[in-house]
Amino acid sequence: MIKKYLNSLFDMKDFELLRYFLGIEVASSPRSYLLSQSKYASDLISRADLTNTRMADTTLELNVKFSPTHGIPLKDCTHYRKIVGSLLYLTVTRPDIQHAMYTFSQCQAAPRSMCWVQILCYLRSNRH
Repeated sequence: MIKKYLNSLFDMKDFELLRYFLGIEVASSPRSYLLSQSKYASDLISRADLTNTRMADTTLELNVKFSPTHGIPLKDCTHYRKIVGSLLYLTVTRPDIQHAMYTFSQCQAAPRSMCWVQILCYLRSNRH
């Protein structure tokens, strides 16, 4: 019904079952949908050049507090901001990283080396 209505308003094509859209993989059953960004996360880890780094069990190390002097200042803030933006988009299907993303996004004004490595190591360990 909705497809017919939209088709009357817009020139569109119906490709039937949705499998992949904007970096989100969609698997469907008669009763539900499963959304996953595992490929998106893998590509993000590759872009950050952390494919051979350690694994992590948590998104944030216990009792870690970030300060303006924590870690080494990054020379290229643009790369950091792209990674943070991609990680924020990843929270669509990964609510387990939302708190860490809130913490790391506070480093955007003066990013430092330690701001995002932990969460990417966690994603590398927990791909789902």
